[in-house]
Amino acid sequence: MRKPTGALALRRVPRDATAAVLLLHGGRPVGLEAPPRPNLPGLRMRPFAGAIAAAAPARGVVVAEVRYVHQGWNGHRADPVHDVWQALRELRCVAGPLPVVLVGHSMGGRAALRAAADPLVRGVVGLAPWCPPGEPVMHLGDTAVVLLHDEADRVTGAQASWDYVRRARARGAPAGGIVMPFGRHTMLRQARAWHRVTTDTALGLLGLTALPDELFTGRVPGARPGPGAPLAAGGQRRV
Repeated sequence: MRKPTGALALRRVPRDATAAVLLLHGGRPVGLEAPPRPNLPGLRMRPFAGAIAAAAPARGVVVAEVRYVHQGWNGHRADPVHDVWQALRELRCVAGPLPVVLVGHSMGGRAALRAAADPLVRGVVGLAPWCPPGEPVMHLGDTAVVLLHDEADRVTGAQASWDYVRRARARGAPAGGIVMPFGRHTMLRQARAWHRVTTDTALGLLGLTALPDELFTGRVPGARPGPGAPLAAGGQRRV
């Protein structure tokens, strides 16, 4: 049985908040124990939180992290998805019904994609996400999805991310992908590029800044061509 918990860890709450970004760290396929302390996957997301909070267009954006009850996904239980839903409920209590972008790494990316149907969620940014074959896309509706992946990643395969993007598009969801030419699964090599592209994408999905050019070429400098994202009618950039 799941124990009740505070799932929302607030990092920055502006006085007149207009939107929110929630960050979800990675985990394990199976693990009923609580995440350890210190929690390396959680620490890995702190620079992303800092980069988003420091961006000028984000002055009115709540920046927060989702805390997990359990370390693992745990099969049909999909435990971290329940934590995302709880965090969204807590966010509504703290700041009202703000538009939200979820930013998730690895298992956190999968949890973010599963939680995309929540009415608060405007978009999802998946960082080297775990997208098993057949991961559902029907629930996405018009929620925007952007996946970033290094094709040298040997933990979660980039081709699975590109397959998810294609299937999401086929069902009418605005979806795109960016091939990162470095970082593998840990996103440590040239980490600032990951922080920049993630920040621009998250704030772009909230309508606070332009979406990154890499989204429309499908790549960042030095990468092989990737899946990119469609353009809206009339040439307006969208994902």
